[in-house]
Amino acid sequence: MKFINRYIHIFVALLLLSCGANKYIKDIPYNYSSDEYLKDKTQQKDTSTSAYSIVDDNSEGLSDDTLRVKEKYSILMGVMPKDIKDYKLYSYVDGWLGTPYRKQMLEKNIGVDAPYFVQALFSDVYGATFSKTPDGIFRSKDIQLFTGRSFLQEGDILFFRYDKSHPISDVGIYLHNDRIVACTTNGLNIYNFNDEYFQLRYVAAGRLKQK
Repeated sequence: MKFINRYIHIFVALLLLSCGANKYIKDIPYNYSSDEYLKDKTQQKDTSTSAYSIVDDNSEGLSDDTLRVKEKYSILMGVMPKDIKDYKLYSYVDGWLGTPYRKQMLEKNIGVDAPYFVQALFSDVYGATFSKTPDGIFRSKDIQLFTGRSFLQEGDILFFRYDKSHPISDVGIYLHNDRIVACTTNGLNIYNFNDEYFQLRYVAAGRLKQK
């Protein structure tokens, strides 16, 4: 029953999320505690005659923290938990959400600039070395550039243009289901890629080349 209740929670949240997408996708109140799953065996009821079968939804042997991230972001992305695959990416992003925008800064909860964040993320998560400027990341030989939006995958870098003098002015990270991590005046948060603000400025995307 614990697995059924968990997926009922996720399904209800997905219905709520689908009712409308705000420009700034705020974090859904998310309560997670492993305590409810670690009940004493003496208190568990006999399920041998239960009409439900026990399903192992943690066949990968993920830690409690990784499971929390997987379920939380499946809700925020509007997808099923099985579709969340790049756990390191989401775990890294999770610690930075809500950090205010500050030009040329990279200090959690204090201030962050998008290119600085992308450079640090790819260094810590993927072991890649990038410049701290949008144009520098765009020109990296480790990035395969493309324009087709239907090809976007978790972890792809998005490039934006804000003015004529700076063809590549800013960057973001694609997550899933048209949800992206970007830094605006609202700080580093999850936004809807379909919003006009991003669509009018989108130039191309880049994917880390496989070594």
